[in-house]
This record gives sequence, structure tokens and C-alpha cells, in this order.
Amino acid sequence: MSTTATASDKKPDILKWASKDGEFRRQQSTFRDIIEADPNAKFAAEPDRYHLYISWACPWAHRTALVRQLKGLDKLIGLSVVDYLMLDKGWKFSTAEECPGAIPDNVNNAQHIRDLYFKVNPDYEGRFTVPVLWDKKLNTIVNNESSEIIRMFNTAFNKYLSKEHAELNYYPETLRKEIDDNNEWIYDTINNGVYKSGFATTQAAYEKNVYPLFESLDRVEKMLDGKKYLIQDTFTEADIRLFTTIVRFDPVYFGHFKCNKGSIEHDYPNILKWARRIYQKPGVKQTVNMQHIKGHYYMSHRQINPTQVVPIGNGPDLDVVVDQ
Repeated sequence: MSTTATASDKKPDILKWASKDGEFRRQQSTFRDIIEADPNAKFAAEPDRYHLYISWACPWAHRTALVRQLKGLDKLIGLSVVDYLMLDKGWKFSTAEECPGAIPDNVNNAQHIRDLYFKVNPDYEGRFTVPVLWDKKLNTIVNNESSEIIRMFNTAFNKYLSKEHAELNYYPETLRKEIDDNNEWIYDTINNGVYKSGFATTQAAYEKNVYPLFESLDRVEKMLDGKKYLIQDTFTEADIRLFTTIVRFDPVYFGHFKCNKGSIEHDYPNILKWARRIYQKPGVKQTVNMQHIKGHYYMSHRQINPTQVVPIGNGPDLDVVVDQ
């Protein structure tokens, strides 16, 4: 049997997402090439050369879909969206009829995200994650690290965009240090903190991570007191990176991941107003698919929710109008 066949037949034990000590440790992304504005670069920014594979359910993939939408890159970079239900072979592709909101792979005709990884490396042994940024010209994965993909989307394609979209800059030079500093602790304790809490398999591992999560939410709440955004009242990637976690917090992380010391709707009024402000920006709402979000977490994580019953609540109403 070939290496590829053996690898693709492996059935991952989802409980192994936690280490022997009960703690969840996120795997580092493997593909880390960069698209550049330089026409001579190996991965040069060109219209219709790149394709983005995402899940509407995944907060990391959501970041990339959000920046693609906000920057007007939907006209330059194609999109495929997996089914929200992730079973033994990982993320799968379905038709829109089978799974409303899904977009099949019309580039590689893959059946699962794992097919893309094995196409590039038949001996690949890592996890089959989204997002995946694909190069149709060189027939390979450029990058599967969301934080790097949103940086590329922020500037690399500007010469092909309208003046309005090209001028949008979510990582301005004057704010970079502050953005980076805040990204660091927000990632560790909130973005990844919900996972470290929810995927913990011991009480000690859970409590080690859930208390810092709420300490950081308290910190964000104070930061947003009297402010519209996290960094000097400017809408930046720091807001985008946090938003995709917050929009999932009450409907998923509060109950499913046992992050129930407080809710966004009832305990964090500044964060709630901030989330509504971002949600109501043109194009953002279209990237928030609560059916995919709830369906994925509650139906795919069978070690946490073996009945696969999906709660009816969607969290706070983000359409309540706030000042922009």
C-alpha cells in the first residue's frame, strides 16, 4: 500500500488533541511561503492565481475570509468552503444542496482538505487544517497560517484594487508594535485559550487555562471602555483576530467548551458593543455563518458532545445598531 493511502486511511483519535497531561497544544502551521507584490517573486501577487480554502465554522479560517471580503479581494482570489461536519477524514467538500453555504473545490476537485496536503506532499503527517491558500500556477500550497495570510491580503494585491480598498490598511506601520503586543496575549489566552479550556481532558489543565481566559476578557473590556477599537481607536487586524473568537463565544465556547464564568451578552457590555460595530461593517455579516459554526462544534466534537445535539441559541443579537 502506498504511503498516501496509508496516511489517508488513518483515523485520528480526537482525544489526542490533548497531550498526556490533559493539555491542548496547537500544532504549528507547516506551509509558510509568502505572496509578494514583487512581480519577480516566486509567489507574485496576480489576479486569479490564488484560491482560498476555508471553513465558515473555523475562527482561524474566518479571519482570512473576513480580510478577503473587506479588502475587495473576492474578485481576485477564488473561494471554496468545506462542509461544517468534520468526521474521521477531516474537512470534506459538499455541494450547496448537501450543505447550504458550502462551495465545492472547482480547482483541484478534492473530496477532502487532506487531499490537497497529500497532493503537495504524499508523506505529509501533520493535521489537515484550514485555511489553505493555494497557488493554481505552481499547483501547490502557499500558506496555511491564518495570521500570515491576512497580512498578505492586507497589502500584496493593492495595485489590483480600487483606491478605496487599496487604502485600507489593517496593519499600519505606526501601530505595528502595539498590534503585535496585543495579538500575542490575546492569541495565547483568548483565541487559543478557549481551545485550551475546551479540549482539556483533566480538571487541572482546564482550570489552568480558563481563568486566564476570563482575566484577558476582563482586560479587553477595560481597554474598550470609551473606545471603538482595541488599538488607538483604529480598526486593525487586532480587532479582526479577536472578533472571530468573540462571535463564537456565547453560542459555542460558553457551553460547549465550558467557558462559562461569564458571557459576552451579559457580562461584557463594551466587548458586545465592539462586536456589533464590527459585525455591522459592510461585508462582515456575510462571513458569519452560525449554522456552520454551531453545526461544526457540536456535531464534530463527539468526544465532548456525543449526542451531536445542537443548541438553538445563537448568542447576542449582533444586528442591534451601534454607532460606527
